[in-house]
Amino acid sequence: MNVPLTPIRFLRYAEEQFPKKEAIVCRNERYTYAQFAERAGRLAGALRKIGVESGDRVAFLSVNCHRLLEAYYGVLEAGAVLLPLNVRLAAAELTYILRDASPKVLLFEKVFLPIVDAFRAQVPIEKFVLMDEQPGSSWLLPNSYEDLIAAASPHRADLMQVDENSIAEMFYTSGTSANPKGVMLSHRNIYLHGLNGCLTFDATREHVHLHTIPLFHANGWGSAHSITMVGGKHVMIQKWDCGEMFRLIERERVTGCALVPTMAIALVNSPEIGKHDLSSLQRINIGGAASSPTLVREVEEKFGCICYAGYGLTETSPVLTIAISKPGCEWEGDDRYRKQAMTGYAMPGTELRVVDANDNDVPHDGRTIGEVVARGDGVMMGYWNQPEATAQAMRNGWLHTGDLASMDENGYLLIVDRKKDIIISGGENISSLEIEKTLAAHPAVYEVAVIPVPDEKWGETPKALVIRKPETEVTERELIDFCASRIAHYKCPRSVEFLSSLPKTGTGKILKRELREKYWKQGTIRPEMAVEGKK
Repeated sequence: MNVPLTPIRFLRYAEEQFPKKEAIVCRNERYTYAQFAERAGRLAGALRKIGVESGDRVAFLSVNCHRLLEAYYGVLEAGAVLLPLNVRLAAAELTYILRDASPKVLLFEKVFLPIVDAFRAQVPIEKFVLMDEQPGSSWLLPNSYEDLIAAASPHRADLMQVDENSIAEMFYTSGTSANPKGVMLSHRNIYLHGLNGCLTFDATREHVHLHTIPLFHANGWGSAHSITMVGGKHVMIQKWDCGEMFRLIERERVTGCALVPTMAIALVNSPEIGKHDLSSLQRINIGGAASSPTLVREVEEKFGCICYAGYGLTETSPVLTIAISKPGCEWEGDDRYRKQAMTGYAMPGTELRVVDANDNDVPHDGRTIGEVVARGDGVMMGYWNQPEATAQAMRNGWLHTGDLASMDENGYLLIVDRKKDIIISGGENISSLEIEKTLAAHPAVYEVAVIPVPDEKWGETPKALVIRKPETEVTERELIDFCASRIAHYKCPRSVEFLSSLPKTGTGKILKRELREKYWKQGTIRPEMAVEGKK
């Protein structure tokens, strides 16, 4: 018997096996798995009642909350496609995405009412639904989210009729180098990614997961599915705040969470850290951008739990790797922090290679650099309405990630840089990430980004943009000398500039594109990047 692989089954299983167990904590509201499933079913019924049909996109503009988590299941039960939107985007950016995806319905929180009102006449949306307040404008559906689900009968899809290869979710890429692309994830992609995620992270029904990563970002890193499947508890945090995170960990006895490096940096330097009982924490996963051994060590020392990096893409549902030890690869001392800050080895259901410009495997020596290519259960169906971009990314049966890395003899990846972020100085490839990790070890450095800047002699050279830790002093020369004592001279930044902040995406990634624009004149083309054979 072949039962279609769909994440709908995760919540149905949890409802059947753990109906009375607490499933969601969101502000002052608490829901059991029976209530979670009931509300998701009613959402499906409400969507169908207002005209949503199979294959329609249903967009949500919401911070982390129980309603958005309900949508991960209710929208799919209705036969529709979930489209979570990045709440940090400007009206013009949201307009582009909504024109491209053409959702039938947009559900949004009242805080976003002004921005939705600004673009609503420019997008092909039939119905606008206010999620958390009674509507007061004529262009809104007269019923709020809560009104709609209260009046609807629960709808449950016929599992045997679900096409596991149909689109279940769409997430738009950040568009850091071009217009954002809609990543299509199938029911099968999401089901198997959730299952493989449980195996990778040893998820159990005792897990209490704090949703620090936005659910609108890259499938919520899979936590909406893996935690539900095992009957764990979802704890929502609506706005990133160190103090609030510490309070929730203490109150709900949180066992795990995921962070991007900028979040982790803020936490380990927060004055709130010693004011709360954080002993329930068992693990912290860092991803979304490269981490440093220094940061991994600080997180472990200050939180008393294991910390390790991981790697993935929106196009891969998203997790591909985990940086923990495996049999035969046990680590000790400082080497452990260095290895746990690496990209890691492939999670179950994933195959990874590092290839040269001709798609031939590079040596597994931990030094030779190539592009990471992947195939596996979580790899996307393709980009929405972009067959050429899909063919370019998924050529020869492998997803080409655009990330440059080396692989060692044990199958561990170390991401060196994005192709577009590699610095080519005098014909030598320099990893901006290597310089950033080196500078991050300096006690006065809070945060750092390294970018290429034009140079008449070398074409381009590395420049470090640094935020100092409060009440510390360090000079440009001291940081350059610090690097020179640890990495090759040609890799060291030629200049350092001190800033008060760095531009970031809605998920905490540093926007190097914006940083580069200041130094590269309009129309200037950076040198071509020839990574083959460089080490």
